Amino acid sequence: MKPIQVGLLGIGTVGSGTFNVLARNQDEIRRRAGRGIEIAMVADLDTARAKSLVGNEVKVVGDAREVLANPDIDVVVELIGGYGIAKALVLEAIAAGKHVVTANKALLAVHGTEIFKAAAEKGVIVAYEAAVAGGIPIIKALREGLTANQIQWVAGIINGTTNFILSEMRDKGLDFDVVLKEAQRLGYAEADPTFDIEGVDAAHKATLMSAIAFGIPVQFDKAYVEGITKLAAADIKYAEQLGYRIKLLGITKRTDKGIELRVHPSLVPAKRLIANVEGAMNAVVVNGDAVGTTLYYGKGAGSEPTASAVISDLVDIARLHEADPAHRVPPLAFQSSSLVAAGGELPVLPMADVVTSYYLRIRVSDEAGVLAKITGILANAGISIDAVLQREADEVGGEGSTQTDLIILTHDTREGDMDRALAEIQGLPTVLAPINRIRKEELN
Repeated sequence: MKPIQVGLLGIGTVGSGTFNVLARNQDEIRRRAGRGIEIAMVADLDTARAKSLVGNEVKVVGDAREVLANPDIDVVVELIGGYGIAKALVLEAIAAGKHVVTANKALLAVHGTEIFKAAAEKGVIVAYEAAVAGGIPIIKALREGLTANQIQWVAGIINGTTNFILSEMRDKGLDFDVVLKEAQRLGYAEADPTFDIEGVDAAHKATLMSAIAFGIPVQFDKAYVEGITKLAAADIKYAEQLGYRIKLLGITKRTDKGIELRVHPSLVPAKRLIANVEGAMNAVVVNGDAVGTTLYYGKGAGSEPTASAVISDLVDIARLHEADPAHRVPPLAFQSSSLVAAGGELPVLPMADVVTSYYLRIRVSDEAGVLAKITGILANAGISIDAVLQREADEVGGEGSTQTDLIILTHDTREGDMDRALAEIQGLPTVLAPINRIRKEELN
């Protein structure tokens, strides 16, 4: 059978990894796919560098549209990234009747509904295993392996940069700014790390997992996104003393009122496996009604781990290349006719309606009656307290200090109620600094 002909758009870190893994494991991949998979064309602005990577047997061009115009190309692999030219090229590839493989989580999280609709109308596949958690096959697990389940919730460490930073803060007792500079020096963080440290990258990935888990459209604009920039070494230390680790989690949950979709730092019990995921590694926990809780762990980025996911999509396309489009696995797991409409019976909830528990760190004057006022405000708001710790003033501000930290853990409460209570507490003259609030996820 004639090998599948692939056109690669971009041959950077992931593109070069894809080329190398395909070349190295060609025989094994052919045995699995039932036919060969060949990269026939590469488009990259730096044609000289591209030619040095792929040799003389692959045609290298500087214009991606030459790949799209080639009638012999069966599959286009988009590894350019971003929302702009990548979107135009993906839609043009679909219009030309070519299958698409992409690692572009930002593109799909924002424009996925439009792209998947265009692909369905043209009868082609859009595959994106590499868009979430690198080499971890979480898309396939959610879309196929757990298809018998009603998914209850998904929670993941899905950004290696932030997990590396949090691990270093915990191990070395350093504040965020110091560790960020070290992460940049070591190459774990970009020169402009905004998408990572502000939680945007994780929110793109959580949006895709939420759509697959619950059969809803991709709705990145409705995700709650909070990064790690406000975390202090003190919070990491106190969490550890309380038996928790702080992780940036992407969380999506099914509730009676709708779907939660949120990214933020979370206290996770240290005994949970996901709490012990360190460095730049990724992990995703999925809870289904039949299977219970399952954990998926591995490298969330890197040349060959991500290439592994790209090639798994190419193998799927090779197997299904000539199959009836109606009998392929739907891109969002559910048949398109049964996807819940945006804002319908499963709306994405505003953050004010999310129910969770909290860790609060409140810097206060070390004087009588302060704790009573704060706990009174929480009680009046209907917020139940799980535990209260008061640090010694000397520990917080040095000898002779007149300030101390109150650490309060709460039971589950509605976020909107907590917002109002914290606004009132912040206004007390004995509260001396902005209150640090971190949500707590038991992940039972």
